[in-house]
Amino acid sequence: MSSSQYETYGPTGGTGADGAGGGVGADGGAGATGTSYEGDAPAYGLGYPDTYRPAYEAARVPVSEAPTEPLLPRQGQADGAPTPGGRAAARRAARRKRTIECPAPLRRLLPQALVVAFLAGGTSAFVASDKAIELSVDGKPRTLHTFADDVTELLAEEGVEVGAHDVVAPAPGTALASGDEVAVRYGRPMHLTLDGHRHKVWTTAHTVDGALRQLGVRAEGAYLSTSRSQRIGRKGLALDVRTERTVTIMADGRTRTIRTNAASVREAVEEAGITLRGQDTTSVAPGSFPRDGQTVTVLRVTRSKEVREEPIPFEVRRSQDPQLFRGTEVVERAGQTGARRVTYALRTVNGVRQKPRRTKSEVVREPRAALVKVGTKPRPPSVDGVDHLNWSGLAECESGGRPGAVDPSGTYGGLYQFDTRTWHALGGSGRPQDASAAEQTYRAKKLYVRRGASPWPHCGGRLRA
Repeated sequence: MSSSQYETYGPTGGTGADGAGGGVGADGGAGATGTSYEGDAPAYGLGYPDTYRPAYEAARVPVSEAPTEPLLPRQGQADGAPTPGGRAAARRAARRKRTIECPAPLRRLLPQALVVAFLAGGTSAFVASDKAIELSVDGKPRTLHTFADDVTELLAEEGVEVGAHDVVAPAPGTALASGDEVAVRYGRPMHLTLDGHRHKVWTTAHTVDGALRQLGVRAEGAYLSTSRSQRIGRKGLALDVRTERTVTIMADGRTRTIRTNAASVREAVEEAGITLRGQDTTSVAPGSFPRDGQTVTVLRVTRSKEVREEPIPFEVRRSQDPQLFRGTEVVERAGQTGARRVTYALRTVNGVRQKPRRTKSEVVREPRAALVKVGTKPRPPSVDGVDHLNWSGLAECESGGRPGAVDPSGTYGGLYQFDTRTWHALGGSGRPQDASAAEQTYRAKKLYVRRGASPWPHCGGRLRA
């Protein structure tokens, strides 16, 4: 058997001293120099990445393991003749023959193929887990590769923190596939004053115009405290918005309807071309916020004041007097009425005078209380024999029937015009004109019993009339 029958299994390597192609020579030995099988690279490693070369190199069979003993009988040895070494040598020769029948390059190929297959499967799994994702954070997009399974893992992997007012699309927890887009929009606080009402709202818009659209606020014809293109930072901003409203103004017998974004009723009235003068005002507070569809009436007001002097009633203080008969009241000191000066504000609205309003009051004269004594003494018995006389006629003649009457000289007083001396002699106290009518009549009867009608020379005749 010639060595040429083995060359078909070997790679095209370097040539040794005895063997062709770096394979097994005619003697079954390796080339003298041993080529380290660089020639195997085209057969076993072509097309694979350099990353697999270490495994490929580890699987190669060293030159020293190639069979070195001759596979044919020695020259001059007959076929079937025993060879040196006996049966052991024969068994070695048989093993070498089987080895030659399965070439060394093929034996080296099997473990290398297994390694390559394992690495190729791992590479496929590696490539399958890698995803290309477009992540947009607050309007800034970027494409990245990730092994994250869902949106939550992706945000954590990228260090993107989201709060309760931030928006994530698709929602956290959504599974990811290569080519997906994930958007994160941060919430921004806005202190919004809308038509006089204050609100704290959150928006993911970057500009005032976008925020108004997001909040559904009609901006056409509205007043904005800042421009629509104003950007909103992460810290937010304060915004005052007054939408356009319809307000009806009634003034001086005319009605005007306007569209306005005024901040107060006064501004709306001025926009309608109406001037408020002096004390003029409106039916609603001029500083209040005008509402859509509201009707405002202008009130033409004139003001003046009036000072009046009003009486202050005096107090009556009564005290009991055991010297006076029951039912008798004697005025010890007459009362005096006080006086108060009061200032009133007068207001005329659209020609109609309103109810005066009291604005100031001061006492000009203090009132003086009246002191009255009230009798507690039991009433005296009647005077026998004189009750039937016409005492009322006598009183009418003497004093006009007035218990407190006093003559011009001040000497006589009461119904029957007693002088003080006579009055006291009859048991009376104080002045007769201060006693009750009943007591004066009683004292007059006693006087009649003593002296008859002589104390009343001009009117005594009335007693019998």
